[in-house]
Amino acid sequence: MTQQKSILITGCSSGIGYDAAHGLKARGWRVFAACRKAEDCARLIEEGLESPRLDYQDEATITSAVAEVLEATGGGLDALFNNGAFACPGLAEDLPRDALRSIFEANVFGWHDLTRQIIPAMRRQGHGRIVQCSSVLGFVTMPWRGAYNASKFAIEGLSDTLRIEMRGTGIDVVLIEPGPVTSKIRVNAIPHFERWIDWENSARADDYGALKHRLYSERGPDKFELPPSSVTKKLIHAVEAKRPKARYYVTTPTYVMGTLRRILPTRALDWVISRS
Repeated sequence: MTQQKSILITGCSSGIGYDAAHGLKARGWRVFAACRKAEDCARLIEEGLESPRLDYQDEATITSAVAEVLEATGGGLDALFNNGAFACPGLAEDLPRDALRSIFEANVFGWHDLTRQIIPAMRRQGHGRIVQCSSVLGFVTMPWRGAYNASKFAIEGLSDTLRIEMRGTGIDVVLIEPGPVTSKIRVNAIPHFERWIDWENSARADDYGALKHRLYSERGPDKFELPPSSVTKKLIHAVEAKRPKARYYVTTPTYVMGTLRRILPTRALDWVISRS
């Protein structure tokens, strides 16, 4: 009898994490669907998932979630999907130090901490998959998204390094790089924008109108937006393939930008991005 495989997924209250949790459970995986808020954990437990509380900005919850998961599985875990993240829109010149500190705590340092705590269990069992939900903004930048760009570039660098360092251990490190995917990231970014960005005193205060319209308006899906299931499809391959790819692109913009980055000089790519 084949032993049930297990996976810890973060950021499962909605969007990519929520779809991934239910998608993997439907395929027979034992899913630990972590959320930042206790009420979201309770909701997922009612839906039949195991849901430890894990807040990337709270080190104690990372340690307790890992302990809970490893106790439940008898000390092993087949896969980790780092997914939970937030954005803080605004011009790079208007980002205070504490804004970057806050987003890096959640989008980078928390991911790294969780990954480090899971690796020993994977080493003991001789195999594992560490899957990182990066972004097209992890290899090209877009204006007004400097904090998020920087956090995803950092994840790409850490993941590429870890993948090389894990060679020969049986532990694969995989990046999934979505473009526009249906989620609550826009709505969830509003409090961070309001807390950190003093746009009224910005040298480019007049230019913030378009950003605020995009941030606060319900505009429907973007032109190339795909549902979260498009990411789940790539995640399934990343954790179930005998030899997973190092990177999985999701959405047309990711494929287009990946190609343009390879063929265009930097200044030409800057021009294309500034016009998009």
